[in-house]
Amino acid sequence: MTDRKRDLRSVESYGKLDRDGFIHRSWMKAQGLPDDVFDGRPVIGICNTWSELTPCNAHLREIAEYVKRGVWEAGGLPLEFPAMSLGETQMRPTTMLFRNLLAMEVEESIRGNPIDGVVLLGGCDKTTPGQLMGAASVDLPTMIVSSGPMLNGKHRGRDIGSGSDVWRLSEAVRSGEMSEAEFFSIENGMSRSRGTCMTMGSASSFAAVSESLGISLPYNATIPAVDARRQVLAHQTGRRIVGLVREDRRLSQFLTREALENAIRVHAAIGGSTNTVIHLLAVAGRAGVELSLGDFDVLGRDVPLLANLQPSGRFLMEDLHYAGGLPALMREMTAFLHLDLPTADGRTVGEILAEAERYNPDVIASLDAPVDEVSGIWVLRGNLAPDGAIMKPSAAASDLLTHRGKALVFETIEDFKSRIDDPDLDVDQSSVLVLKGCGPVGYPGMPEVGNMPLPRKLLDRGVRDMVRISDARMSGTAFGTVVLHVAPESDVGGPLALVRSGDEILLDGPARRLELLVDEEELARRRAAWRQATRDPGPDRGYAALHVRHVLQADKGCDLDFLRGASGAEVKRESH
Repeated sequence: MTDRKRDLRSVESYGKLDRDGFIHRSWMKAQGLPDDVFDGRPVIGICNTWSELTPCNAHLREIAEYVKRGVWEAGGLPLEFPAMSLGETQMRPTTMLFRNLLAMEVEESIRGNPIDGVVLLGGCDKTTPGQLMGAASVDLPTMIVSSGPMLNGKHRGRDIGSGSDVWRLSEAVRSGEMSEAEFFSIENGMSRSRGTCMTMGSASSFAAVSESLGISLPYNATIPAVDARRQVLAHQTGRRIVGLVREDRRLSQFLTREALENAIRVHAAIGGSTNTVIHLLAVAGRAGVELSLGDFDVLGRDVPLLANLQPSGRFLMEDLHYAGGLPALMREMTAFLHLDLPTADGRTVGEILAEAERYNPDVIASLDAPVDEVSGIWVLRGNLAPDGAIMKPSAAASDLLTHRGKALVFETIEDFKSRIDDPDLDVDQSSVLVLKGCGPVGYPGMPEVGNMPLPRKLLDRGVRDMVRISDARMSGTAFGTVVLHVAPESDVGGPLALVRSGDEILLDGPARRLELLVDEEELARRRAAWRQATRDPGPDRGYAALHVRHVLQADKGCDLDFLRGASGAEVKRESH
């Protein structure tokens, strides 16, 4: 056995010629593994979030087999293990409540088992971020294979986008522009294959971010889930992860400040999901890299929108792949990127982009002729959001980016649902809809309800957008002039808790201001009353109770306070 093989973590279990080594090897041989697979070859864990309750990930058992092919071929031993799957469209009250639980499970599964490197198989919105957070805390060689986007939706001869068209068409039904029968007929053509939403939603956004970080192979973000080229990519990833182990290229070597800067700028150019802000802040916290909420505004401020994809544009992820994929888009914005950074592929960012080609300028625009000059994430501050709030200007109505109006307050999501269609609701198109009680602590888990449906009485008058403010999130597939992630949230006494219907609110997006136009003396009185009020103490058992006691606010990534930072891969005590 070479010195390099002795350095492998797995040798501490499988390489011992004693009772403990006997135990580790013998029980693994129950799966039909021959003696020579324990000869010091790299052991690769395949962390699989396959689940039939997560349609985005329902094909990952098949994808795992292709990763295994590559691992075997490169001289490694692949061992697949499960991790909690977070089905965005299925789980209640919200998958965001469980992202950190998944991160904990992945971290302990990687650390506790005799593996030398790991491939993360995931896709649905909170799944890949949770996996990456857990892996970052252990810091082994790590690569991502995403589940990939669905094929384009189809209805009556035209493309339709998952999520984005759901929000748009459901409003058309509420306004009487579309019949319920037609609306429900569309669902049969919306999701035509396994995979993630084919819009630039949260899953596609984080897959693109992962690729831009250099921790997945080129085109991982865009190859459709059911395209044979995704199987090829999985096979190649299996080969490459063995190489990373032999080269001792750990995740921390790729999760650098410069790589995160690239990711934020790419995120701006693709019109990525607001959810990515929270996830990257959490990943950076695990990796020990300094990253702040304000960095998203500063780094993305001059980057225009280059991806003409829903919800900010016209096309879908399948079109982006055929247009040249993420490498082609990144090649159009090389002036904004660090090109000399290493990637798991083995080449630098610049070397990968040098080989990229753009095939359709309607889908991937250039810096000279962008889809929109305004893109990225705006970080708003003021007395209503002292720790920040965010909005996505590329998905908003341009005439509402600066707005002053009277608040219409909903204290809870139940309050909102019970009143929003009331014909006597005191609201007009200048009103600002304010939703409380939907932050990391409040719901609990910070649900995707920030893109509040508009009042029916205004839809009937042709109104299609309004300013909406909350401590919630919204789906990456959603759109509108929506201010999100207000911090601190209302349930911990943030200023949002003090807003009353009729208060004036000023949104000045270009100046990054969000102000509650109420004098400080009045706010002090309201704050004192809020502190004296009886409030729901929240969950009292299980993981939900742990979450509400320890979750950080949105501006810190909503991780649990005791999980920030890394605890490494070393486990000194034996199991017997």
